[in-house]
Amino acid sequence: MLNSHDAFLLISALVAVIALVVLIARFKINPFVVLMTVSLALGIVAGMPLSTIVKSFETGVGGTLGHIAIIVALGTMLGKMMAESGGADRIAHTLIQLFGEQRVPWAMMVVGLLVGLPVFFEVGFVLLVPIAFNIARRTNTPLTLVGLPMVAGLSVVHGLVPPHPAAMLAVTAYNADIGRTVLYALLIGTPTAILAGPLYARVIAPHIHLDPHNPIADQFVEETPRENLPSFSLTLATILLPISLMLVGSWADAFTVPQTRLNGILHLFGTADIALLVGAGVSFITLGKMRGFSREAIQKFADESLAPTATILLLIGAGGGFGRILQDSGTSQAIIHLALRAHISILLSAWLVAALVRLATGSATVAMTMAAGIIAPIALHTGVRPELLTIATGAGSLVFSHVNDGGFWMVKEYLGMTITQTMKSWSICETIISVVALLLALLLSSII
Repeated sequence: MLNSHDAFLLISALVAVIALVVLIARFKINPFVVLMTVSLALGIVAGMPLSTIVKSFETGVGGTLGHIAIIVALGTMLGKMMAESGGADRIAHTLIQLFGEQRVPWAMMVVGLLVGLPVFFEVGFVLLVPIAFNIARRTNTPLTLVGLPMVAGLSVVHGLVPPHPAAMLAVTAYNADIGRTVLYALLIGTPTAILAGPLYARVIAPHIHLDPHNPIADQFVEETPRENLPSFSLTLATILLPISLMLVGSWADAFTVPQTRLNGILHLFGTADIALLVGAGVSFITLGKMRGFSREAIQKFADESLAPTATILLLIGAGGGFGRILQDSGTSQAIIHLALRAHISILLSAWLVAALVRLATGSATVAMTMAAGIIAPIALHTGVRPELLTIATGAGSLVFSHVNDGGFWMVKEYLGMTITQTMKSWSICETIISVVALLLALLLSSII
């Protein structure tokens, strides 16, 4: 049984989440104001020292935006250059020709899986969302039917497949073999992405009616005559450049001597911030200068692209602040206590700990890292394959993204959804990924 204080913290957190959804979705109060107010109120109710509550919220906001703000800004600039030059239109046309209009959701899932392999979810999202906007517009396909399979593919590889940092930390903590982990993750992740992406999108899309006026989508969709579009190879090379840099950076230690200058340079250019900075800079040339745009025009595109992201960044930051209050108030620890008191299999325990931490903090990376650290000492003598334990932990870290997760607000704002629509689509998509991946890991564990 939980002690009374832990139970109180869990109930308070649940009430806070319900209050957030009701105030934003039902009463239409500004989401940033609601997130900040409810976060501070939760800190008071949970018994945090009054002098630390505001600081805790600010720390959460700063910690979240320190990573995501740069990615959103640079990724949006690159996306704007793809739109203005017609590059996103070119990729959209090519994918439609290759897969056909009826199989566009499958194409977007595959693209999400491939692009997501070397990059964080947020990076892959800002790189691919201009293509999703263009494909949806060109094929007259509901944006949900195009966007949901894309984010499903990105999310699966983010949570389950090394070399993502959280997955690599879990591999290390469990002493798993990275090659087998990647193999099992792909065996489990592919059918999982199919169920949560194209198939679920077909079910939910008819029930989600988006406002046709989406200011973010409008800036990424430009009507360019087909004959004036940039080449597919040039556009693809531009968008793959930052992804390639990050991939090289993640494997730098494999083909250079660690701690050397070359190794340091590869790691530097392999960070998401620098890779996207290089990608945006190159796009100013390949999709700007080479397309005949003046320096003033390119500067105007870059400036214009940032304006619609202000609200997104504020909401992402506030969600991070709410997650930090949950951590500093002791709610995250109460959740861990709840999970560890459940006498269940080690695979299910790893999933449950990660899932509960994810619900509390909103971060898949934090959830996977914390869960691996907690479960690893227990798992040493269980005989369970560590590779499957890594995957079960990653699956738990993806469950039901909600208002304290930056990804939730990115999907909501970019796709122009309401809170309720985002939960029906994105949050349930994440839950399908989480549950199906766990079930397949349990099935595979009984076979091998």
